[in-house]
Amino acid sequence: MKPTIFVDRAIPDAVMSYLREHCTVDAWTEEDTVPRGELHKRLAAAEGYLTSGRRIDDELLAAAPKLKVVSTISVGYNHFDIGAMKRHGVTGTHTPEVLDETVADLVFALMLGSARRVAELDRYVRDGLWKRGDGDNLFGIDVHSASLGIIGMGRIGEAVARRAALGFGMKVNYHNRSRKPEAEAKYGAAYMALDELLSASDYVVLLAPLTNETKGLIGKREFGLMKPSAIFINASRGATIDEEALIEALQKGTIRAAGLDVYQQEPLPAEHPLLALPNALLLPHIGSATTKTREDMAMLAARNLVAALQGEEPPHRVPEFKN
Repeated sequence: MKPTIFVDRAIPDAVMSYLREHCTVDAWTEEDTVPRGELHKRLAAAEGYLTSGRRIDDELLAAAPKLKVVSTISVGYNHFDIGAMKRHGVTGTHTPEVLDETVADLVFALMLGSARRVAELDRYVRDGLWKRGDGDNLFGIDVHSASLGIIGMGRIGEAVARRAALGFGMKVNYHNRSRKPEAEAKYGAAYMALDELLSASDYVVLLAPLTNETKGLIGKREFGLMKPSAIFINASRGATIDEEALIEALQKGTIRAAGLDVYQQEPLPAEHPLLALPNALLLPHIGSATTKTREDMAMLAARNLVAALQGEEPPHRVPEFKN
């Protein structure tokens, strides 16, 4: 007998076909997010749950007595209450690796876009402001041959370092919980304490996962250590920085600019101060958002789910659930 699963979002047809081969699938087909009460109702008979970012806590798990595995279509799993899941005997899986190169591409898009003021100058042209005689009012700064500081040298960090060192001739600095000798050898990356990295780097890219240790990692003090000419990029999670401190740093010129894909509140409220800052390049949390990568992520999440329900080791069990 096939296990019953609930899928709370639209997924590619190929992924749905794969799931239907192995499971009895109950799928949410509305455009709006499934309401909490309806979610509890749909999970009552489910042994597996495929989601992306839905909070998994005691309340939800109490409504899902048969649940064995939650598979998230994401690398991050800070929406998992690990303690609650363990108490209820539910394991969790995620989708690392498949999106590394795509997110690294976006990091460079944010770096280049911020350095050369791409969005700002696009508006300048569209608004009819471009005129003969324009000069240094259109200038940006170089990315090639500059110094790059990477905070969080995981797989994505190494993909960024490869682009930086081999493609743009950048000097790569990094800060991580542990040293990465292979990255040091391949890309000439220099391991630094966080304060040293912040002071030495022309571009600071934050790629650390959200944990108790990294929450609010970059705040007023840290922005104050950066060069006034520095550009800050956040492609990790919004809560890894003090957003008010970033806004103040951009307003006062403590740093030159920022490129952001993540925020403390998503979507950004209409009156959010970041929206008024011309030196902030803002994207709507699209780090992995290409058609191919999202399809690959959904398929990996499906394979994780099926493997776990069949009693096999899934390709990517969340580390906290590994023996």
